[in-house]
Amino acid sequence: MSPALKDIRIYKSWSAIDRAAWNALLAKQSEPTPFMRWEYLNALQTSDSATLETGWDLRIVTLWDQHTFVAACPLYIKPHSYGEYVFDFAWANAYAQHGLDYYPKAVIAVPFTPVPGTRLLAQDDASKALLVLACKALAEEEYLSSLHLLFTSKADQAACLLSTIPPFMPRETTQFHWTNPTEKPYADFADFLKALSQDKRKKIKQERRKVLDAGVTFRHSQGTDIAPADWDFFYTCYERTYVEHGNAPYLSRAFFQSMASDMPENWLLFIAQIDGERIAASLIAIQHLHGQRVAYGRYWGALARVDCLHFEACYYQPLAWCIANGYQRFEGGAQGEHKMARALLPVTSTSLHHIAHPPFAKAIERFLARERAGVADYHLALTERSPLKHL
Repeated sequence: MSPALKDIRIYKSWSAIDRAAWNALLAKQSEPTPFMRWEYLNALQTSDSATLETGWDLRIVTLWDQHTFVAACPLYIKPHSYGEYVFDFAWANAYAQHGLDYYPKAVIAVPFTPVPGTRLLAQDDASKALLVLACKALAEEEYLSSLHLLFTSKADQAACLLSTIPPFMPRETTQFHWTNPTEKPYADFADFLKALSQDKRKKIKQERRKVLDAGVTFRHSQGTDIAPADWDFFYTCYERTYVEHGNAPYLSRAFFQSMASDMPENWLLFIAQIDGERIAASLIAIQHLHGQRVAYGRYWGALARVDCLHFEACYYQPLAWCIANGYQRFEGGAQGEHKMARALLPVTSTSLHHIAHPPFAKAIERFLARERAGVADYHLALTERSPLKHL
């Protein structure tokens, strides 16, 4: 490791990192999210959700000034690409076809959480650039094929694109977010519907009517008001969704127990009922920081089938809550063009990739250039189909 990086220290457990210091550094970043909090990342490890056994071998990379760390990030060494939501399986296949190993690789990411935001915590731009170099040096020392930063902030992107030669290669993907107008926020859900084109407004009303006619009602709880029995019911629904698709859930019940005990203020739970019997649940993450109120659609599941229940539980109920509580943005997550009909509009999310093998780096760079052009065309086509009347 170069002399400039002599104050880099690497840890393998969140218990070695001071919780208050980590969270204080996170709060100073331009695009913080609750998913980069010490409590969230620690819960992923201690609940056995993201561990060496599940393919997430943790390295916490930290940059120190004497007894204070001034930059840090979570880096995972991985033997697969599952749980990332930036899909590079084709790259791994190409390596294999040429007799090369794509795995293990390194990712700077929040496991199972495709939410854009700061990944590189730093006191200043210089420390952030040094942190990038430290991560790259770690990848080289461990003979990893590549280093990937997933769902990054603009400040992260600037540090990565300027701090290495060759620079990291950007990859753009599409997400769908709802935004409450800043100049004249929606007064209520009915006011929001007025902003939509007639056909979209009619469609949403029809979908909500189907749920209402089925006798479904909703209640929501926030923070410490979410009862242990409701957390248990939510997990039953969440687990059922994975099982129905033939997979085990990424996150364990213990993970959500940690969320309930360690960061309850960041969670909002909607439960659907028919005649008092619970049938579905939708869990939303929330954050109020730097004057911004943001909600994140995260997890859902149902024990009964009701037409349009998913739309009501995961979009309409949360949007109505966001409007009533002055939230400026609701992030619907990765993929899902159907979200546009619910007024979640396309935005670009950027990940960054450094490939150690020069010929493969050039080939992937050419691929990414073509892909970015395709994403730009896709966004243009989507914008022309905006559900909002003024677009």
